[in-house]
Amino acid sequence: MMDKDQPDQSDINPPGMDQTRMGSAMTPSGGLQSKNLEPTVFWRLAEQIPKSLNWSLMAASLLLPLVLWWLVTAVKLIDPKFLPSPGAVFAAFINLWSTGELLKDTVASLWRVGVGFLIAAIFSIPIGVLMGSFASIRALLEPAFGLMRYMPAPAFIPLLIIYLGIDEAPKIALIVIGVFFFNALMTMDTVKFVPKDLIESTYMLGGNRWQTLLRVIFPYVLPGILDACRINLAAAWQLVIVAELIAANEGLGRRISYAGRFFKTDEIFVGLIVIGVIGMSFDLLFQYVIRVAFRWSSQHR
Repeated sequence: MMDKDQPDQSDINPPGMDQTRMGSAMTPSGGLQSKNLEPTVFWRLAEQIPKSLNWSLMAASLLLPLVLWWLVTAVKLIDPKFLPSPGAVFAAFINLWSTGELLKDTVASLWRVGVGFLIAAIFSIPIGVLMGSFASIRALLEPAFGLMRYMPAPAFIPLLIIYLGIDEAPKIALIVIGVFFFNALMTMDTVKFVPKDLIESTYMLGGNRWQTLLRVIFPYVLPGILDACRINLAAAWQLVIVAELIAANEGLGRRISYAGRFFKTDEIFVGLIVIGVIGMSFDLLFQYVIRVAFRWSSQHR
C-alpha cells in the first residue's frame, strides 16, 4: 500500500514530461535533439559546429568565388574589358601600389571614415542609451530619428556643399549623417531588452537612477553596442565612395570613379577589393574585442 505522505509520481513528472524525454536525446554540444531527427553536423539547428568545419566553410566562402572568377575569365566567357582576370587585377594592384597612389588613396579614405564614424559614435551611443533607458527621451526623439533614418544620406549632398563647401567637411558630415541615426536607434533597441529584474535588483540594493544607468545598464549592453557599431561601420564605408565624389583629389572612391571614366575595370576591382579587405578586417577586429573582453556575454560571435 502506498504511503499517503508519499507524493504521487504524476506530481513529480508533469504529464508529457516522459514523452518529451523519450522523444529527445542529448547532442554532443549538450542540447536536446528530437530522436526523429537524423544526427547531423552541417545542419545543426541553433547550435555550434566543430571549429574545423567552421574554418573550412569560411575559407570556402572566399576561395569558391575566386575560383569561379578565374574560370570565367580563363575560358573568356566575358570580354576582359568588362571582367578582368584575377591576374590582371593583381598586376593593377602592384602598379598602383608601386606608384604610391593606392596607399595615398587608402589613407585618405581611412581618415574620412574614421573621423566621420567616430563623431557619429560619440554622439549616437549616449543618446541611444538615454532613449532606451528613459521612455520620455524615447518619445521625444524616436519619431524624429525614425524620420531622418528613411532619408537617404546622399540626398543631403547639395545642402552640404552649400553649407560647408567642397573641402573635407561635407565628406565627413555625409558619413556622420548616414551613421548617426541608425547607430542611435540600434543602441536604443539594445538597451530596451535589459532584464527588468536586473534593474529592480539594483534599486533594492540602494542604487539610484544614474548609478543603475552607468554601472548596470551600460556595461550590460556594451557588447550589443559594439556589435551595432560593427554593423554600421559598413554603412560608413559605403558612404565614403559617395562622399569622395564631392571634388575629392584622393581616396578609394575617387580612384574608382577616375578608373571608370577611362574604362579601367582592373583598377575598379582593385579599389573594391581593398575596401572589402579593410572592412572585413575591422569586422573581425570588432568580433575579437567582443569575444575577448566580454566573455560573459551571450552576444559574442
